[in-house]
Amino acid sequence: MPSGQSHTFINLAAYAVLGSVALYVHRQGIFFIGQEDALFFTLGFLVGTVFLSPDLDLAEGHVNSKRAWGFLGALWVPYGLLFSHRGWSHSWLIGPLTRLIYLAVMVAVVTGLLHFLLPSVDWPVTSLAFSWSLALPLLVGYYLSQWLHLIADGVRPDHKMRWKKKRR
Repeated sequence: MPSGQSHTFINLAAYAVLGSVALYVHRQGIFFIGQEDALFFTLGFLVGTVFLSPDLDLAEGHVNSKRAWGFLGALWVPYGLLFSHRGWSHSWLIGPLTRLIYLAVMVAVVTGLLHFLLPSVDWPVTSLAFSWSLALPLLVGYYLSQWLHLIADGVRPDHKMRWKKKRR
């Protein structure tokens, strides 16, 4: 099982190879990759590699992804208590989704607390004009970063999906 730094190195090396291949096929006219798609793929991949690693399920603070959050890394301790290491958080589809949902809940809780504790502050209201067509490359980049981590850990795609055989 690689260390956090090894996972980061593996992901960034894979990204360099993937980026080179993508650039080649784009320049050869084999496949068109738009700048926005490439940017959002990269954003999803880097966020997944640096900030949202499957190892956030370790409740202690010795995880690179948790340290990358700085003092906000403490917000991930409950996630580590909710999910056992290499449990559902290390599944191929549900694991990455749990981190996205947990992050959305934490953002909502922190935002709600700030509005409650500081009601007199005139909070800027912004509308996020987000193109759903950019969600796909963002999610593909994010999920790919997660899957590379799981491959390096030796976790099979059917992890947590196989039926356990009953022993007689």
